[in-house]
Amino acid sequence: MLAINGMPDHIHILIGMRPSCCLSDLVREIKKASNDFVNSQGYTKNKFRWQEGFGAFSYSENDLHRVINYVLNQKEHHKKKSFREEYKAFLEEFQVDHQDEYLFEWLLD
Repeated sequence: MLAINGMPDHIHILIGMRPSCCLSDLVREIKKASNDFVNSQGYTKNKFRWQEGFGAFSYSENDLHRVINYVLNQKEHHKKKSFREEYKAFLEEFQVDHQDEYLFEWLLD
């Protein structure tokens, strides 16, 4: 774990990962363990559960300081840009072809 921070509607996790690690398995285990923890501790009135899907982007080691600062300053960042705007900007920056129907359902206009 290099950095973690979240907002009410999403979370950013910056990790170092070996190439042999399967990202979808890792995300599944993070979601499962955190679901179990939040629900067992009674942190919410309703049953907590993550939305389906996730976005993942890779960065070079040279960018780590910048990305860590980005992750740690989410509240300030989101005063200027919504999650939807942020996510679509990532897709464009990383030149990811996408269709809105494949984005998180609650991101659609």
